[in-house]
Amino acid sequence: MVMNETIQFELIVGERDVKDYTSFYNAKNLSYQHVGLVRHGIKQSRTGWSDGPAYVTQCPIQPGQSYLYNFTIIGQRGTLLWHAHITWLRATVYGAIVILPKKSVSYPFPKPHKEKIIIIGEWWKTDVEAMVNQAAKSGLAPNISDAHTINGHPGPVSGCISKGYTLHVKRGKTYLLRIVNAALNDELFFKIAGHKLTVVEADASYVKPFETDTIFLSPGQTTNVLLTANRGVGKYRIAVTPFMDAPIGFDNLTALATLRYKGASRYGKTILTRIPPLNATPITSAFIDSLRSLNSNDYPARVPLTIDHSLFFAITVGLNPCDTCVFGNKLVSAINNITFLLPTKTSLLEAHYYNIKGVFTDDFPATPPFVFNYTGTQPANIQTNNGTKLYRLNFNSTVQIVLQGTAMIAPENHPFHLHGFNFFVVGQGLGNFDPKKDPLSFNLVDPVERNTVGVPNGGWTVIRFRADNPGVWFLHCHLEVHTTWGLKTAFLVDNGRGPNESPIPPPNDLPKC
Repeated sequence: MVMNETIQFELIVGERDVKDYTSFYNAKNLSYQHVGLVRHGIKQSRTGWSDGPAYVTQCPIQPGQSYLYNFTIIGQRGTLLWHAHITWLRATVYGAIVILPKKSVSYPFPKPHKEKIIIIGEWWKTDVEAMVNQAAKSGLAPNISDAHTINGHPGPVSGCISKGYTLHVKRGKTYLLRIVNAALNDELFFKIAGHKLTVVEADASYVKPFETDTIFLSPGQTTNVLLTANRGVGKYRIAVTPFMDAPIGFDNLTALATLRYKGASRYGKTILTRIPPLNATPITSAFIDSLRSLNSNDYPARVPLTIDHSLFFAITVGLNPCDTCVFGNKLVSAINNITFLLPTKTSLLEAHYYNIKGVFTDDFPATPPFVFNYTGTQPANIQTNNGTKLYRLNFNSTVQIVLQGTAMIAPENHPFHLHGFNFFVVGQGLGNFDPKKDPLSFNLVDPVERNTVGVPNGGWTVIRFRADNPGVWFLHCHLEVHTTWGLKTAFLVDNGRGPNESPIPPPNDLPKC
C-alpha cells in the first residue's frame, strides 16, 4: 500500500473514566486506496462513527482525505487488534492495541518482568487487491497466502533470506506475551520449544489461568500468556503453524522465530519443537474448553440468564449464477440463506441515523428459511438470496445466537466477530444443535468472554450478549474470503429513552462516499 505519509503506531493507553480520557487515531493523507480502519474489539460505546468497517459505519476515507477517529475506552483493558476494514487491505494494514489497567490497579496475575507483542499474520507475493479482483471475476476462490509471519518475518524458510524475529529473554524472568492473530484466513497454532505458557487473557478479557504448550488463535483473536524463562541458556525455536481440518486449500508454510536467552552462544544449536498436526482437533478443543472467565468480585461474568431474542444462524457456502465467471457460477457465503450486500452510496449507520430509505431493510430472518440436516445430507439447491437485511434489537435487550455450521460445499471452522460488543460463549458442540438437549450443558457461570469465536467444523457455537450499545453493528466471519463472499450481516440496536442511550451525532469530517 502506497501512502503519502507513513502511519506507524502502537496504541498504549490507560483505562480512564469517560470524563477525562479520550483516545483517537488520525488517518491522514491515505493515497492509492480508499480505506476504513477498525479497532477490533473496542466496544465504541455510542461512537459507532469510529468503528471503522467501510459502508457499515462510515464511507471509506478517499485518497488524499483524512478522518479523525475519536472515541472513549471505557472499562476495557488488555490486547486487541486494529486493521483496515475494506476488501483485503488488512493483509498489510494492521497492528496491536494495548490498553493498560489504571495505574492503581494491578494485573490479576504475577507482575511480569517485561511485556512483548507478538503479531502473527499472512503474506502474499502478489498485489492482494489485484488477486481478489481477479478471483471475483472468475468466481473462484482467491489464492492462498505464500507465507505466515511472526512480527512481519516468515523466518528461515526456503526462498527467504530473513533470519526471523528474535525474542530476547533473561533466565529466571517472566514475560507477558501479547499474541495477536492478524491473519486473513488461517487459524494458527503458536508454540515455543521446551516451554510452557500460562494463558491469562483472551480477547482483552481475563481468564482463569491455565498452562499449555500450544496456543490456538483464530483470525482476529488475541491471547495473553505468561512465559517463564526457566530452561537452560540457549536458543529455542518459536513456530507458528496452521490448523486445518477441512479438505480445502490453505497455506501450509510454518513461520519460524527464535527465543534467545541472554548469554546464549551465537553459533549454538537451536532447540526445535514438535509442531501440532494440521488437523489437531483434540488440541484446539482442549485449548478452547480450558478458557473460563475469572468471574470474581472485581471481574464478574454478567451472563444474560433470560433471553429476549433467540436467533438461529445457519452458515452456508453456495453457488450463485455469474455470466462472466469461468463455470457460470460464483462461490458465495450466506447466513440463513442471505448473502449480504453492502451499500455503496452511504453507510448503514448513516442510513439509520438520517432515516434514508431504500438502503436496507430490518427483516433479516431469525431462523433459516427451511430446515435441513445441517451437518449431514445437504439440499440439492444451494443458491442463495442476495440482500441488505439487518436484524433489529430493542435497546438493552438480551440476545442468544446459535451459530450453526453446515456441510455445504466446504465445511470448515468459521471465526465470527461481533462489533460493538463482547459476548459470552455459553456452549459449543459437534453435529446439529439440539434445542432441548444442548442447553442443559450451557455454562452460565464462568463462560469465556470474547469478541471473536470459532464455529467448529461440522458443529455449533452459542453466544449471549446484551444489546446496550445503540447503532449499527457488524457481525461477520473473520475469514476474509468468506466475508468477501457475503458471510455477514448487521444488528440495528434501537435507541433507548435515556440521554446516554443513543449514538452521538456524526462528526463533521465523516467521509463521504
